[in-house]
Amino acid sequence: MFQRFSGFLFGIVVMIAMISMYIFIDKPTEKTNEKTLSATTSRMSAPEIAPKLADTDSPAMDTPPWGATITRLPNGLTVLVQEDERFPLASIRLYVHAGSAYETPAQAGISHLLEHMVFKGTAKRPKGGAAGDIEAIGGYINAATSFDYTVYLADVPVSHWKTGMDVLKDMAFNATVDPEELESEKKVVLSELERGEDNPGQLLFKHISANTLPNTPYARPIIGYRETVSGFSRQDIKDYIATYYQPQSMLLVVSGKVDKKAVLDEAQKQFGSLNNTRDFVPPASIDITQFTDGPTVRVEHGKWNKVYMSVALPIHGFNDSRATALEVLAQLLGGDRTSTLYKTFKYEKQLVDDISLGAYAFERVGFLYLSASLDADKLDTFWQELMKTFSSLDANAFTDEELQRARLNLEDSMYRTKETLPGLASKVGMFQFFSGGEQGETNYIQTLRQTGRAQLEDAIRTYVRPERMHAVLLLPEKAEVSATTLEKSTRTIWPVSAVAVKKADSKQHPAGTETIDLGKGRTLVLIPDNTLPYISMDLVFQGGDSLVDANRQGLAELTARTLTKGTAKLDATAIEEFQSNRASDIGASSGRQTFTLRAKFPERFGDDMLGLFRDVLKEPAFAPEEVTREITNMKAAIKSREDQPLGLAFRHMFPFLFRNHAYGYYQLGTDESLNTYTPESISTFWKEQVARPWTLAVCGNFDREAMLKLANSLPVPAAEKAVPAQPEWNAEREKTLTLKDRNQAHLLMIFKTAPLGAEDGPALDLLQAILAGQSGLLFSDLRDKHGLGYTVTAFPWQSNLTGLLVFYIGTEPEKEQQALDGFKRVIKDLQTNLLPAEQLARGKNLLRGDYYRDHQSLSSRSSEAASLSASGFPLDMNKEAIEKADKLTAEDLRNVARKYLLPDSAYIMRVVP
Repeated sequence: MFQRFSGFLFGIVVMIAMISMYIFIDKPTEKTNEKTLSATTSRMSAPEIAPKLADTDSPAMDTPPWGATITRLPNGLTVLVQEDERFPLASIRLYVHAGSAYETPAQAGISHLLEHMVFKGTAKRPKGGAAGDIEAIGGYINAATSFDYTVYLADVPVSHWKTGMDVLKDMAFNATVDPEELESEKKVVLSELERGEDNPGQLLFKHISANTLPNTPYARPIIGYRETVSGFSRQDIKDYIATYYQPQSMLLVVSGKVDKKAVLDEAQKQFGSLNNTRDFVPPASIDITQFTDGPTVRVEHGKWNKVYMSVALPIHGFNDSRATALEVLAQLLGGDRTSTLYKTFKYEKQLVDDISLGAYAFERVGFLYLSASLDADKLDTFWQELMKTFSSLDANAFTDEELQRARLNLEDSMYRTKETLPGLASKVGMFQFFSGGEQGETNYIQTLRQTGRAQLEDAIRTYVRPERMHAVLLLPEKAEVSATTLEKSTRTIWPVSAVAVKKADSKQHPAGTETIDLGKGRTLVLIPDNTLPYISMDLVFQGGDSLVDANRQGLAELTARTLTKGTAKLDATAIEEFQSNRASDIGASSGRQTFTLRAKFPERFGDDMLGLFRDVLKEPAFAPEEVTREITNMKAAIKSREDQPLGLAFRHMFPFLFRNHAYGYYQLGTDESLNTYTPESISTFWKEQVARPWTLAVCGNFDREAMLKLANSLPVPAAEKAVPAQPEWNAEREKTLTLKDRNQAHLLMIFKTAPLGAEDGPALDLLQAILAGQSGLLFSDLRDKHGLGYTVTAFPWQSNLTGLLVFYIGTEPEKEQQALDGFKRVIKDLQTNLLPAEQLARGKNLLRGDYYRDHQSLSSRSSEAASLSASGFPLDMNKEAIEKADKLTAEDLRNVARKYLLPDSAYIMRVVP
């Protein structure tokens, strides 16, 4: 089943992640998550470092030159222009060298609050006007606050790049900061703060930052505190702008199909008259030798099903000479599923549900950050084993293969950001702003390639020390664990004194997309794109949950999770190392009507990865130990999701809506159903699944004959595609779920709509686009006018059998009825009055802009083609829907609202504290 997102939730990135995780399993998506990354800026993520390191049999690829023009205006503002002809888009970034780390304690959160206020009106635009102007031309606008910088960003059709630049300049320099709007927005920020406290990951990061980097600005949360946010005045914000928003401490980046001279001329026109009012002197690095009061442990009991824990060790900032070695060390220890910590504690000893470790380096300081989740009864054993690992850490224990793999994957992660214009603009922008520009990137790559055991051992001796270790644990209420016990255990296993002694070529393709009918239910779609040396593949079968009955819920998902965990030739560990050695990825997923096997890899490893792809399909092992492990993982995932309000809501939404139908299954199953599954039951399901018709879509720099050979070697379908009956909607209309000790209530109002391919589809897409977004009807009414919640949006779900549209808001419990009334108020207005011309144009432009933004990556295009083809739809259906929507009138939209947005027959779902 192909499920389409109509460009919803831009700017609400946390919810994007959760919705894609909990609902839209059939359609893997890729979105640049700049706002999320900015909140935890690291050398790994924000500068988006890493092109391509070869294995020992292949020469390393040279770092491609930027080809950018860098100009410093007379007032000191730097302009970076990078011409890129691939897409009819332009990505614009305006970086300001000021974030929460530049605030005084009394100013905590003012940078983030300012980021909100720039959307509430400027000298030349009314409230919502900045977002409205960008969305009206089919663009995307946002802003993000980090510790060390604030960034204003816009992605627009290339014909409107001047508008994008003008809007960003207007936001940064001309915010009105209306006192009434400020008071309203402070409530929104406080709601956002409370939402973060409901999320175990965000709560851990807040606590560990304070414990690891005390008496520094990095100890304070970017969002600030209730007391500081509540106390800010208009003059406070104006003074902050006057102090830090200096042209000499700014960078303007424009990337896309633009003319560099025209961009420079426009930049001079818009920014050249701005003056500096004070000198900007970057603050000095923070001396980490002051952080020696560890090891410390903080425990906090709450309404959690699992133990969530973090361990941190302070490190120097990202421009320190040892920063690259720390990245390699972090990659080796906890960067992926081949890492030491993952293999030891997740795979071999099965003590944790998940574990990772990263090097979070900021401008002046940073920390190594380990996060893990596990069952409370395994904590004591895990803690002791983890401390033993830290105490005995030795660079000589890493093999040549592991070192090579770590370096390869770090370099590869940077190279892949060039796939999309937003990623490219952010990557070069961060290097230019903080790390010496193109030469800084070149130096990083050279240092990365030369990092060996000597550099790793120096990093271990310098940073991995018990007197600098801090840990925070969120525990279930009944967990009998104390901080004192864990600290004592650490001092016994990893004594401070011991550390003191130790010392511290281009292929030819037919023009355009090619669809090849191989017969017997087999289709091959080839989408050539020679821009980058990568290949993305999606093989979509009809089937998934539609092949099982109600007693076998979760079996399709369990099969997907175990499918890539072993073949007749390679066990699970060997497969992980095989992929990581090639900077490649292969994975499977099961949906409500489809089953997908996908892969993405550098073209030079094509032969190896095609062979693995074939073996996974034809010779999966389904080893008993892997089945047991994945059942445990699925049980853990169920508990973890039900610890989070949206996770709980989305797990139960489809079983609530649909009865006696595959759509109503719990895709992860239940503890009871999972306990019944064996390797034999999985193998039986797989034989049935692999016999169904399929489509293989390939996008990238591939060899056509090799793809034909692969497709002809895949299993030939022996059964018809599974087509379930029409789903039965629930007769009950309301469901309330309770999640105790949380701050917010979450309200979903769900309307039954039309299936994919329906005549009303384009109108429903357009209606959703008009409802959602920062200048959308729901946001403007419920948040901007009435201050009812931080996140307000509308999003769709569709299959080839039915569809639905969801209104969502996270709000204070006592405002739940007001929020519901707000939904109804917006609906009544839609059904009574004709939409203004500017709203109609905004929606149409958003549909078009979202379509092109969402189709930049190779995997997004292969996924869409495979899903559409497998479901029997034409490959251009989504694009055609945009063309049809472009012809719709306000009267058409009113008719659709009257037909589908029926509050009396809507379904209501709540998650309440």
